Amino acid sequence: MKVSVIIPAYNEEKRIGKVLAEIPEFVNEVIVVDDGSKDNTADVAKRFGVRVIRLPENRGKGAAMREGIKHAKGDIIVFMDADGQHDPKEIPKIIAPIIKGDADFVIGKRVIKAGKRPLVRKLSNFITTTLIRAKIKQKVDDTQSGFRAIKREFLPDIESERYEVETEVLIKVAKKGARIVEVPVSTRYDVETGHFRFRDIINFILTLLRY
Repeated sequence: MKVSVIIPAYNEEKRIGKVLAEIPEFVNEVIVVDDGSKDNTADVAKRFGVRVIRLPENRGKGAAMREGIKHAKGDIIVFMDADGQHDPKEIPKIIAPIIKGDADFVIGKRVIKAGKRPLVRKLSNFITTTLIRAKIKQKVDDTQSGFRAIKREFLPDIESERYEVETEVLIKVAKKGARIVEVPVSTRYDVETGHFRFRDIINFILTLLRY
């Protein structure tokens, strides 16, 4: 099975090089979607020989993921962050359940390796996870993790623009009848550069109601 890795990136020139340098060699293609960065994110990524797609303006993580999917050719699509929060060396762990035929959608359940998860993130994750579990009627411990792998046939049409995309994808995948599995992955919170805003909470609620 061919593997495509899609990495949405916004102003990550200082970190994305290290992420790309550690992508396993067996990965068939890496697509970096530069989400309207104002720095040299795209130029740094190009040095690693990966495909770089540049959006003319910052539109959000969901929009970047949607654009990446348009160009991905793999049988398995892996999504991960550009800031080094996720360890590329754990991609084999993320895709293993799919390759073995045990899952259609795999979520990297975050185990903190460095740094400390902010209190607001702990609270928001608890609330979102509780609500999403009730929605999809499945026990998922880390509904907002951005380190994921999915079989191509279960890829949903992404409509979200920003961080609510994680919720949208999970709900749609569950409705498609995908077998959902979580695997523990190491996470660094001392490098996280997400641009989470209050409006993202509102978007999450609207997404939960919509789908």
